[in-house]
Amino acid sequence: MPVVEVIRSVEKTTGFACQRLNTEGQEVDVMLVAIDKQTVRITYDAKTIAIRSLLEHGFENPLKLAAPRGSSGIEKGKRHVQHTAWVTLLSAVLTCPVLVLAWAPLPPRPIVYGGASLAVATIVQFAIAGPFYPSALRALIFTHVIEMDLLIVLSTSTAYVFSIVSFGYQVIGRPLPTGEFFETSTLLITLIMFGRLASAFARQRAVASVSISSLQVEKATLSNPDGLGGQEIDARLLQYGDLFKVAPDARIVTDGTVLFGTTEVDESMVTGESLPVEKARGSAVIAGSLNGSGMIIVRLTHLPGHNTISTIAAMVDEAKFSKPKTQELVDTVASYFVPFILILTIITFVVWIAVGISLRHQSSGHAVVNAITYAIAVLIVSCPCAIGLAVPMVVVISGGVAAKHGVVFKSAMAIESARKVSHVVFDKTGTLTQGEMSIIEEVYLSTEHHIASCITLGLTCDSKHPVSIAISAYIRRKGIVAANIKDSKTITGKGIEGTYDGAIVRCGNIRWLSAGDIPEVQSLLVKGLTVFALEMNDRPIAAFGLSDSLRPDSHSVVAEFQKRGIAVSIVSGDDAGAVEVVAAKLGIPAGLVRSRCSPGDKQEYLKNLMTKDGVVVFCGDGTNDAVAIAQADIGVHMNGGSDVAQTAADVVLVRPYLGGILVLLDLSKAAAHRIFFNFAWSFVYNLLAILLAAGAFVNVRIPPQYAGFGELVSVLPVILIALQLKWFKR
Repeated sequence: MPVVEVIRSVEKTTGFACQRLNTEGQEVDVMLVAIDKQTVRITYDAKTIAIRSLLEHGFENPLKLAAPRGSSGIEKGKRHVQHTAWVTLLSAVLTCPVLVLAWAPLPPRPIVYGGASLAVATIVQFAIAGPFYPSALRALIFTHVIEMDLLIVLSTSTAYVFSIVSFGYQVIGRPLPTGEFFETSTLLITLIMFGRLASAFARQRAVASVSISSLQVEKATLSNPDGLGGQEIDARLLQYGDLFKVAPDARIVTDGTVLFGTTEVDESMVTGESLPVEKARGSAVIAGSLNGSGMIIVRLTHLPGHNTISTIAAMVDEAKFSKPKTQELVDTVASYFVPFILILTIITFVVWIAVGISLRHQSSGHAVVNAITYAIAVLIVSCPCAIGLAVPMVVVISGGVAAKHGVVFKSAMAIESARKVSHVVFDKTGTLTQGEMSIIEEVYLSTEHHIASCITLGLTCDSKHPVSIAISAYIRRKGIVAANIKDSKTITGKGIEGTYDGAIVRCGNIRWLSAGDIPEVQSLLVKGLTVFALEMNDRPIAAFGLSDSLRPDSHSVVAEFQKRGIAVSIVSGDDAGAVEVVAAKLGIPAGLVRSRCSPGDKQEYLKNLMTKDGVVVFCGDGTNDAVAIAQADIGVHMNGGSDVAQTAADVVLVRPYLGGILVLLDLSKAAAHRIFFNFAWSFVYNLLAILLAAGAFVNVRIPPQYAGFGELVSVLPVILIALQLKWFKR
């Protein structure tokens, strides 16, 4: 069964939203022209076949691209808003005549007016409020939770049924003292629909305004290597090998590498970096960033379907579907709230019968009817769903705002818990440092210098580890050719192993190779260098001393953490001297520094920290950090590192900028403040409104026909408070 059909089936069966978050391969929508035009989605492997060739020659007749689709979440939101708007309009149109018949100074014809009101109210009750019934039942069946829709069903149905009974008494000539009030159920349903329309519209606008997908450019201008050409095509038709031209002040279509030209690029929309970044030949550019005054020719590296924007958008969507503990609390409160309201309604009904009979000396019939009006008012006024919106609105907007600052939450839990951070643990290489190692000194422990260099290059040439990249580049610059290494394999946290001419060769850290006691290696360690060794058949034959530079923002970010009373540790697999030099520069106490750590050692260190109070953050970039990232309360991945580490992370820093962790902390606090306000407002509103509806105040009450206005009063403050996050600044 196609994925689209599965999604529709799940939504139809359960009533809950379902969205596809990840796809394999590229997708494109095309038009099949036969008797009628039909849109068909084609999935293809972009590394095997070029999309333009596929559309032109892959079918009997050339295919035409269908109109581009926006983000699936945004498109679904638009359809939901439009549907809700039409239903609300219909409900309002039907409610108006009922209100006129109930409240306008018309000639007294109660049976005629009552019959007309009954007919219209029946349409509203079943056509407009009808979906609330299966929704309440589905929630009860699938999640075993009594949701707010059940209150809507009970309150509107009670008012509607009571009005039918009252109208029946009117017809037989025995009118009840309160009369019927069909306007109560119809007005309540209409106001609830207006409240839901306002919520849906506000949510949709918020999602659209913070959507990273909106940065995706729809058109691209192809170019030749000499900068000539200028054919404009749909960005969906880009294929590997393409060069595209970026005009001044235009957005960059997709990720790529500058081939010709120089410019400055504003990447703030994607990375949060406010200053323009200089770009020249060889510089990487990011999809969605804004070009400056220079014209550049870019070689495509990622197709629009799998570029930075689409990757971030997928992770943001993933976070939206995760549930923080605060939301679990809301669900728990809601599950008890509805039964509590039902019990309170019964108590109100019983109390007012007793008051009517014993204190006001009313007849039992009159007292029951009066008590029913109070009970219905309590049911109606408790319907508003502010408590249900308290968390989701804030989570959705927080995720989008964070993405605009270069921080992507993969889990809503991270948004909630980051404000409680007490300890931040950093990896060194590629996290606190640039990860661009340089060879400071080389030592050969045998006379076969050339063979040692060839073997080292053969082992490191395919590795993406910063040390391996630096060494292989250094050896290549000497014009040395890599040796043919067989059965090469990477051993995480240690190095690389293979065979050369029948001999076992290894390169990596000196603990794994037991080379730390060699005098030549000791001299490199004393200088605070990172030492990389090579051995053949368990005999060390070479060692390289490397150095790395700190990231420009490392000192300021660490100082800010310490200023806030947050402890900072370094846990690195690097040699002690190199790690201690970095710690000294950053002012990190020696007691919080660990060197020569394997992935298991990093995990154990985090476990010990997590036994204490507070939330522990680990920030790293490499595959050897993946275990620690997964272990920490919040795992942060520096973009540009390994895919394995990114998969394990809760938060991804789109740009290798440590200040993103401060954005994480500050945004978490801002979101928490708004959630707490929403909870407080919901509690205060419901307490006051229920007391007024139940008649707790002698001279002031909310009659049932006006109780529905509470929907707007309850929801609007929650929406406005959540929307304030759009203007968040660190």
